[in-house]
Amino acid sequence: MQTAKIVCWEEGGSWIGYLEEFPDYWTQGDTLEDLKSHLCDLYKDLTSDKLPGIRRVADIAVA
Repeated sequence: MQTAKIVCWEEGGSWIGYLEEFPDYWTQGDTLEDLKSHLCDLYKDLTSDKLPGIRRVADIAVA
């Protein structure tokens, strides 16, 4: 099973969040579990190589 870090919070009765690796792409859910389901779907879409121009956060080695 693959894992991804998320950032999430409750606001106005809904849960909002994004994948830490892809901070430009937010989604929401009615419950935390609903949000996690949407984030899993979003992760699959963003890593499918079918969408052009996806921006992501990455690490580099700096000398």
